[in-house]
Amino acid sequence: MSENIGNPTNAYTVPSVSIATARTGASSKANELGMRTMQERAYAKRGEQYLLIKSPPASGKSRALMFIALDKLNNQGLQQAIVVVPERSIGGSFADEPLSEHGFYWDWQVAPQWNLCNAPGVDDVKVAKSKVKAVGEFLASADKVLVCTHATFRFAVEELGVHAFDNRLIAIDEFHHVSSNPDNKLGSQLGGFIVRDKVHLVAMTGSYFRGDSEAVLGPADEAKFETVTYTYYEQLNGYRWLKSLDIGYFFYTGAYVDAVNKVLDPALKTIVHIPNVNARESLKDKQREVDEIMHGLGEWKGVDESTGFHLVQTRDGRTLRVADLVDDSDAAKRSKVLAALKDPAHKNNRDHVDVIIALGMAKEGFDWIWCEHALTIGYRSSLTEIVQIIGRATRDADGKERSRFTNLIAEPAAEQTAVAEAVNDMLKAISASLLMEQVLAPRYEFTPKNAGPQPGFEYEGGYKEGEHNVGVNTATGEIHVEINGLVKPQSPEATRICKEDLNEVVTSFLQDKTTVERGLFDKENTLPEELTQLRMGKIVRERYPELSEEDQEAIRQHAIAAMNITQQAKLALAEADANGTAQGGSTALLDGVRKFVNVRDLDIDLIDRINPFDAAYAVLAKAMDEKSLRQVQASIAAKKVSIPEEEARDLAKRALQFKKERGRLPDINSADAWEKRMAEGVAAFARYVAQIKAAQAQGESGNG
Repeated sequence: MSENIGNPTNAYTVPSVSIATARTGASSKANELGMRTMQERAYAKRGEQYLLIKSPPASGKSRALMFIALDKLNNQGLQQAIVVVPERSIGGSFADEPLSEHGFYWDWQVAPQWNLCNAPGVDDVKVAKSKVKAVGEFLASADKVLVCTHATFRFAVEELGVHAFDNRLIAIDEFHHVSSNPDNKLGSQLGGFIVRDKVHLVAMTGSYFRGDSEAVLGPADEAKFETVTYTYYEQLNGYRWLKSLDIGYFFYTGAYVDAVNKVLDPALKTIVHIPNVNARESLKDKQREVDEIMHGLGEWKGVDESTGFHLVQTRDGRTLRVADLVDDSDAAKRSKVLAALKDPAHKNNRDHVDVIIALGMAKEGFDWIWCEHALTIGYRSSLTEIVQIIGRATRDADGKERSRFTNLIAEPAAEQTAVAEAVNDMLKAISASLLMEQVLAPRYEFTPKNAGPQPGFEYEGGYKEGEHNVGVNTATGEIHVEINGLVKPQSPEATRICKEDLNEVVTSFLQDKTTVERGLFDKENTLPEELTQLRMGKIVRERYPELSEEDQEAIRQHAIAAMNITQQAKLALAEADANGTAQGGSTALLDGVRKFVNVRDLDIDLIDRINPFDAAYAVLAKAMDEKSLRQVQASIAAKKVSIPEEEARDLAKRALQFKKERGRLPDINSADAWEKRMAEGVAAFARYVAQIKAAQAQGESGNG
């Protein structure tokens, strides 16, 4: 993983995250039952009543479900299986599959009338409600499998009741659409199914932060699910063809259609997602935007009658086939384009289509293996959506060696009135980039110093007591790092979070606007500990209020360690790149971790003293106009306020811990900036306490 930003006007050197893969081919190797690695891992848990599969796009979740569902129907006594997808276009992923041809015991078959995603109509409430009758008819039939949308299922449960689905498997694809928020009906219904406890549930998601900032399940319900995790790192490393993936942002001024021409390479198979008509970047005329993008590619030569694709001749004489999924003025025309894109006869035909221009479509579940570039204009509404869009470009395909995701972001201009909004979008884009970096990195196994070699890990030159040990699990890519002073989680739940859900904690941290603003643009006035200890500490407490203080501190330390070690490894690699000593290849991040760990005795205090945004700032300073950067820094520094009460309380607690360790309270005149900050916090907290007491005394005297 390396930083690789060139001149921001250079269209093709904009990645802030770049990973190289090992290309082991393991992702596509099948066992004697026709299962790939992830599917085999999920099938091993097929007996679980509640199963959550967390696995990246293109890892084979749909087929994994088929294997599990068929076993539940044939061996576990379940009556029927209902597959629930967020939109009709994804229903095609669950079409008939002759699994027995590849060694499995049964074939996957869905009778045509029970794949409700194939029924005519559009994705709207009226159509979804009209299909509820069909769900009722299916439940009364002897047939085994139904496929429908989230909306249809939601209305069916409302009308028929939770009890109507007893003794059935309910499989929810793209599970991150659900949340425990009372306003999320599917989430509430899911809670009802779990309380009744008469169905089996398989939930699948390609997102590593379910529901974004909103939890999908409450902690009690979550604990009932057995989790199968297959990481992006494992998936990409196991590919046969894809060598590298670049993720970056590109800042532009003026109309975005002009910037598109700088980053859209007609030689690459590309999906362009234009902004929503209400977005700041939009020109408020979506069809004009599509036309201008096509005009930038070359000269329009008409439409292919059989597919509905536009034909555009490039300057070098090639004819590009462009699918327009934005134009919804003619339903029949759009259906023709969609049908041509989904035509199984052309699934393996690289030349079938060259560019797809979309707005709300061609995201999750959209399977075009040849996509080499996902180009997205403007910040998307959620990090989950960005991961899904990136997933369109991470399919493995014959001869496809490199893919990229580019997020076009409007740069704040000095004369712009909406600077705050522009800065907000920029912060979100950078957060998304940092989060993807975390998702793409291998998982860490953190232990206190001298905990001994961990099972399954190999250590360069063997494990050495008392030295800097970094181990790697070659099967999973997991990295073992020892840290002095690391607090170990005590409860099973905290242990699970440190192992499974650190990315969710990091997501909350990166979605905290104040944290990103201060860390990126007010570095001179913000101590790293304010971010690593105070901000992350607050996020962990709010996210896991039921856990003990010791467990909360363990989670905080593990999350900051995961983020900072990844970022410092990236900086170490960038330095090696600049010196010409970088090795590159699929071990790049591991090499960066070793460099970082080996130069210092790694302890949690050191990790807490590192600003988690240092590496991102180094990229930003190269990618962004210096004048704009200074303007943003000035606007954010000006917002600095006195220490809020909650932060003062937290600083006072840290000061007590300091006193316990050093035998004295922090000194407000100390040369150490963090000690001084804790002392300021103690003073501020004392003022808040005094104000409260004074107010109470005044109230009592008034009553007297």
